[in-house]
Amino acid sequence: MTDKSASRIEEATSRVIELEAELEAAGSATTEETALARARETLHSWVDSVTAVVATPGVGRVVLMHENGTESRIASPDLPFKLAVPVNFTRREG
Repeated sequence: MTDKSASRIEEATSRVIELEAELEAAGSATTEETALARARETLHSWVDSVTAVVATPGVGRVVLMHENGTESRIASPDLPFKLAVPVNFTRREG
């Protein structure tokens, strides 16, 4: 990771923690390798529990339905577009 990239990540994580503090909710951030590896492992297990996905690019939202019946909502400017099926305007025969 470049110094510029690391600095941008540090600034972004600090801003998120500040915003959470304004809501009176504690937050934590890490870029430390071991903690990040643990977080990724936890996220992979969480994603593997997904049984359905609703992507709504127009509002920048993805809803994940998990096998235990819970829902997780993700607000993201790019994730819904990555998950949406591209439109195909070619005419089907038959």
